[in-house]
Amino acid sequence: MLRKNVLALAILFFVSISSLHAQEKYMLDVSHTLVGFGVKHMVITTVNGKFNDFSGTIVYDENDLSKLKVEVVIKTASIDTDNLKRDNHLRSPDFFDAENYPEITFVSKKVIKKGDQNVLVGDLAIRGVAKEVEIPFKITGKIVDPWGNTRLGLEGSLTINRQEFGVKWNKKMDAGGWVVGDDVKITLQVEAIQTKG
Repeated sequence: MLRKNVLALAILFFVSISSLHAQEKYMLDVSHTLVGFGVKHMVITTVNGKFNDFSGTIVYDENDLSKLKVEVVIKTASIDTDNLKRDNHLRSPDFFDAENYPEITFVSKKVIKKGDQNVLVGDLAIRGVAKEVEIPFKITGKIVDPWGNTRLGLEGSLTINRQEFGVKWNKKMDAGGWVVGDDVKITLQVEAIQTKG
């Protein structure tokens, strides 16, 4: 009986160690990652932008995608639509209120399947309002670069209603419609580097 218990504990130990090593931690490579968005302007066109200052971690197990974990912190004031006047307006209380809400955050909770699509579920917080969102995503590859770093690629996108996060400014046009659309498409093109040790 004792021998069986010892054997069972040994198997459990080695399974645990194997599982631990299978989980790899990565840091976002900001210079090769896009956190972008697009929103309708005056109904007829789309204004695109991005955030330039952010950080994040990914925990990845290539043998079990359900264990994927992602945490991201975005500096709100780093919003960039290639127009300083517009960017300053977006930083103001009319939109993101970057002074009072300096960070946008995302923390994943689980991975689910919808048909053939993997979906990352987590809490997105903007202007102090946190809501659960779903991000359909795919792993685009894992490679070792010429300098010996292991890199992971990931792409995803989702659409949110900015009004639900308290980003409410708008103006009705005389011909009908609104200056700024409510739906915001967020595009993520991620490259991350595995941490050492």
